Amino acid sequence: MRGLREAQAAIGAVTAEGRGAGGMIRVAADGRGRLTGVDLDPRVMRLPAGALATEALKAIQDAQEAAGRQAQEIAERAREHAEAFPEPLDEEFVRRRVEQVAREIE
Repeated sequence: MRGLREAQAAIGAVTAEGRGAGGMIRVAADGRGRLTGVDLDPRVMRLPAGALATEALKAIQDAQEAAGRQAQEIAERAREHAEAFPEPLDEEFVRRRVEQVAREIE
């Protein structure tokens, strides 16, 4: 369980950056895909509005995708550890075991 909590914390600490317009637009995203920062070089304002929008969107998508990849890698490692847990007991097994113990007590 500690490993799963650590994975959750690691995903929360993920940060990734995306860039657009030759690095004049920089965007940061966290492990949940939320934007955490935007930095615009003043020179980017010289771009036509459509180009600026396209480049900003590219930077956002790159940041979110990079953060998503990092978070996915952490989740996959956590999943590998979770697979080591034993299978939960089924109802039939528990019933038979309780009946066996009851017979042994009599």
